[in-house]
Amino acid sequence: MSLDVVSYGGGVQSTALMVLAARGELPYKTFLFANVGEDSEDPETLEYVRQVAVPYAKAHGLDLHLLDRTLRSGETETLWGRMTRKGSRALPIPIRMSNGAPGTRGCTRDFKIQVTGRWLREHGASAVSPATVAVGISLDEISRASNRRTEAYERVVYPLLDLGMRRTDCQRVIADAGLPMPPKSACWFCPLKPLGSWREMRRDRPALFFRACALEEALNETRAWDGKGADPVFLTRTGRPLIRAVEAAQEALPFDVGCDSGWCMT
Repeated sequence: MSLDVVSYGGGVQSTALMVLAARGELPYKTFLFANVGEDSEDPETLEYVRQVAVPYAKAHGLDLHLLDRTLRSGETETLWGRMTRKGSRALPIPIRMSNGAPGTRGCTRDFKIQVTGRWLREHGASAVSPATVAVGISLDEISRASNRRTEAYERVVYPLLDLGMRRTDCQRVIADAGLPMPPKSACWFCPLKPLGSWREMRRDRPALFFRACALEEALNETRAWDGKGADPVFLTRTGRPLIRAVEAAQEALPFDVGCDSGWCMT
């Protein structure tokens, strides 16, 4: 028996996949949400998943699994916890360099790919018998499909592309189901967040925004202690501290785009 799942991100596209599956228009019953941490996922996404997606899935005979990264000790590790652990020098997020370029990203690999992959392998997926993993990438962001990493134990498919659906079509599907619209899903401190989203966070969720500013400062303090103070890092591509970048911004930068791996923001 084949293992068919949806990689659920808590955003518009993957929620549309859930509605289509509930309507019997897609052959999926299992949805996997890799939670990077109660302190790391955007609180609005976690609220949507728990208050909207979980009850909806249950009411329509779908299985939505919320997966955590679990260490050998049995302890749950979060992305925030890894970065802020005392003495930690880890920079697993794609932090921005002074020139605006993102650094190496380990967050997707460790907290999304490995977590989901562990569940798939535990449930029988292998290179000989790969699981079919449906990803919510819509037609208007088709370039993201070619950037999604594929593992030997999975066969990735894109139902929204097959159906010729755009983001607006996904929003219509969700609205027709009587569900509230999901927020954009990503870690609340993600350096790939558009500048306009940072401005919205400062306006609507100032406590979370200033917590992100404090994180940026703490990461640079660690680098200074590590002898790398001459090469600061930032949460935006502007080459300046987050608070100054937002204060200086008049509008979202048109070239500031989000994660294209297909794991987040779906």
